[in-house]
Amino acid sequence: MPDYHDDLRLGHVLADAADAATMERFKALDLKVETKPDMTPVSEADKSAEELIRGQLQRARPRDAVLGEEFGSEGSGPRRWIIDPIDGTKNYVRGVPVWATLIALMERGEGGDRPVVGIVSAPALNRRWWAAEGLGAFTGRSLTSATRLTASRVGRIQDASFAYSSLTGWEERGRLSSFLDLSRDCWRTRAYGDFWPYMMVAEGSVDICAEPELSLWDMAACAVIVQESGGRFTGLDGRPGPHSGNAAASNGLLHEDLLSYLGDTRG
Repeated sequence: MPDYHDDLRLGHVLADAADAATMERFKALDLKVETKPDMTPVSEADKSAEELIRGQLQRARPRDAVLGEEFGSEGSGPRRWIIDPIDGTKNYVRGVPVWATLIALMERGEGGDRPVVGIVSAPALNRRWWAAEGLGAFTGRSLTSATRLTASRVGRIQDASFAYSSLTGWEERGRLSSFLDLSRDCWRTRAYGDFWPYMMVAEGSVDICAEPELSLWDMAACAVIVQESGGRFTGLDGRPGPHSGNAAASNGLLHEDLLSYLGDTRG
């Protein structure tokens, strides 16, 4: 099995640099915010954080490819870094502390590209989560000060805590009725949004979560962290990993139940 310790250490260095850059501009009165063609906001902090990460990767891993939300794809090869400089930009620009930098390394194998390293760093929450394939998932402020993550053992939907982002995406997908059925059957539902539900699944504080429309950079880091915690991460079609344009994550025990409500195969 490949050893991803060096890549994980590099990921932390990248996250440290991004944290410093994003926190410096968080709640700045003169923060510049633009609207992208897809009508989502992008701030100067999104762009500067991604540029910073790309620059460090160019020096440390010049042969690796890079895909980022703000500046697209660069390079080719079997290893590719996936960057979301600020996941939760709408929170960031409004001063809400629930946002994070997402950094993942994907590697090509027989079954296609898979995430093998993931770091999710939320400096305004003073939280960081990370994982590497075969090494487990952890939370803490550094590699030497960390707690291992373990998904929950809840085995019934009626006892499950379900996290989601919003209702409109499910409505646009024609799945609002199924979504409401699931929310009624669960013990508890909360709209935490963005990266946070996936980290809660990995921590065991939430049992299931799902989102109807996502990009690769929203999911790659979260996927490996959930999987290394003992959970499952698929698309709504059940395809493993962050490849389906949407996500379903669970403690593993509840995954088929989750897909039976929200999956693309539901009648």
